[in-house]
Amino acid sequence: MDTFELAPSAHATRLFNGADLSNWTTRDGQPAGWKVADEVMHVVPKTGDIMSRQRFNDFYMHLEFRCPDMPEASGQAKGNSGVFLQGRYEIQVLDSYGLDIPGMGDCGAIYNQCAPLVNACKPPTEWQSYDVFFRGPRDGDAGPRLTVLQNGQVIHNNVELPGVTGAAIDEAIDEAGPLLLQDHGDLVCYRNIWVEELALVGSDTYEPR
Repeated sequence: MDTFELAPSAHATRLFNGADLSNWTTRDGQPAGWKVADEVMHVVPKTGDIMSRQRFNDFYMHLEFRCPDMPEASGQAKGNSGVFLQGRYEIQVLDSYGLDIPGMGDCGAIYNQCAPLVNACKPPTEWQSYDVFFRGPRDGDAGPRLTVLQNGQVIHNNVELPGVTGAAIDEAIDEAGPLLLQDHGDLVCYRNIWVEELALVGSDTYEPR
């Protein structure tokens, strides 16, 4: 089932309000340089990555993105951006429509770590969705775990990551972190971005009612 235009849950934090970038900064805390038009967030090339002011531990995230049509480009030059969970783990955004076997640098990949199970991409200029269930590392765990749906299809199933990906904000993996969106120089757009924080643990008691 496609989660396109999925409404935020009652307990969610809406990171993009459709009107401005008041919830976002650059990596160094300066005002975000991207633009907003028609309730859509537009990358402004060479203004830098932007990241949420809020920090998160375990969470469920919904986000929608749109890649431009760049028929003369190829590979990493074709509608490139990225969604960094906690600012440390990049889910690639790219126009990878039509590829038979996506790799570790294609759309939906955990960049340079895990290729998506399937190519779930829509054509460029069409809106697409990511839904991510993220669990941070615990004592004794080798790394965080995540499940990712792209356009309603499972592309990562409870994957354990070996560490941060390239261009992470830091390696403080035990700390909460922001959602970061990458300026890779292409005119990628985002909208409907929200996060629901998840409890780190459940109850260890049972009381019959």
